[in-house]
Amino acid sequence: MLGEAGLLDGRRCTTHWQYAEDLARRFPLANVALNALYMDDDRVLTSAGTAAGIDACLHLVRKVHGSGTATALARRMVVPPHRDGGQAQYVEAPIPATAEACSLEPLLAWMIEHLDRPITVDDLAAREHMAPRTFARRFRAEIGVTPHDWLTGQRVLLARRLLEDTDLGIDSVASHAGFGDAATLRHHFARRLGATPNGYRTTFRTR
Repeated sequence: MLGEAGLLDGRRCTTHWQYAEDLARRFPLANVALNALYMDDDRVLTSAGTAAGIDACLHLVRKVHGSGTATALARRMVVPPHRDGGQAQYVEAPIPATAEACSLEPLLAWMIEHLDRPITVDDLAAREHMAPRTFARRFRAEIGVTPHDWLTGQRVLLARRLLEDTDLGIDSVASHAGFGDAATLRHHFARRLGATPNGYRTTFRTR
């Protein structure tokens, strides 16, 4: 409705991750933030999802009445006064289907089974009996991203599952997911999810 009314033209805005790309396509003059929980631009507030609407309301209270009032209100509502990270950590991330890239499907399956091991483009190219540059071009053409990007995405997904479902420490999660150490895991979590591993576990831990 805001887009149809022209109120998003030239403004930063957001919506639920399922519809963010559609919003950006339908209203190209809007600056759609794909990962934000809420956006405040020139008295126009937009949010992503039902809970993010509460985040936006608390932001408005904080802006008008101060952080003390917003924090007291959040306590009364039994919600956090401010949530760390953005929407990316809430996006459903199943292992991608590979039916459209069936020529590489066995290799993708092998990569998923060996995420804890060091894997290089040279290793993957050798398994496919190709030169590394040729393999990298073919991988990007079929999958849409580089081998490194795809592998990193799968490792982040595995780390998410380990943080949700196990008691492993952060260093062990990093090792099992192939990141090697906690610092590297934190770097990729911040880059892809806008959250820390500990913060993610606190939010999504399976009790």
